[in-house]
Amino acid sequence: MSAAIEPSIGPVIRARGLSKRYGKQAALDNVSFDVAPGRIVGLIGPNGSGKTTTLKAILGLTSFEGELTVLGLDPRASRDKLMADVCFIADVAILPQWLRVGEAIDFVAGVHPRFDRSKAERYLAHTKLSPKMKVKAMSKGMVVQLHLALVMAIDARLLVLDEPTLGLDILYRKQFYQNLLEDYFDEDKTILITTHQIEEVEHILTDLMFIRDGKITLSASMDEVGERYTEVMVEPQFTGAASALQPLSQRTVFGKSVMLFDGASREQLAVFGEIRTPSVADLFVATMKGTYE
Repeated sequence: MSAAIEPSIGPVIRARGLSKRYGKQAALDNVSFDVAPGRIVGLIGPNGSGKTTTLKAILGLTSFEGELTVLGLDPRASRDKLMADVCFIADVAILPQWLRVGEAIDFVAGVHPRFDRSKAERYLAHTKLSPKMKVKAMSKGMVVQLHLALVMAIDARLLVLDEPTLGLDILYRKQFYQNLLEDYFDEDKTILITTHQIEEVEHILTDLMFIRDGKITLSASMDEVGERYTEVMVEPQFTGAASALQPLSQRTVFGKSVMLFDGASREQLAVFGEIRTPSVADLFVATMKGTYE
């Protein structure tokens, strides 16, 4: 196993003109972005938007055009060295049917120098899994729990999560994200999450990236999102005046128009009715208009 990478100065992930084509279809279309150290970044997009291709490029699992460095390395040329400091949880936890829980822990402990056996065992203590239980006797949720326990116990500098809680019920999903914040994340680690369950990660994200048709349509910190976007529950008498400011989207809630604005003055909007910062889910739906039509 390669030695761990020395800490690098600058972005953990740096992409410039990142492109990937499958035949005539552009999965990634001249994408540029940075992911700074110590951040929790949500990469959000509809199916087919380029999320998975972006993750594959970061993990050195696909070829691409343009520039991409991860922890200062080119993932195509230095994947073995890179993966000593990167952890990945895929959307489907595939483990051999004959494997026992204890054997899985022994295996990861033997191949990864940054694996903390006691941490894995602490995670598993909160589940119904026992050391002698085989994968074939587990529900899908239990398999995912085992996979999460193994990967969360690796002290990686970059954790990539692709739909990490798929197959878990809501209690375990909430427990997973609580563990992520309390037991795993610190200023030396960076987390990149893709998920369709936006509401469940919104409270932990520091940064947001929306991807659509292979392009990054929004890249901002959550603080910047809060400053830039405003939602207004417009009083009926102000509907015309508010519409004249060209809202990004408009929907009806309890008979009132709710309009979402990009960059408009909050003082100006407050005249029209109650204002608030939109949820990430509402912002996503508004900016993806037409995607599902």
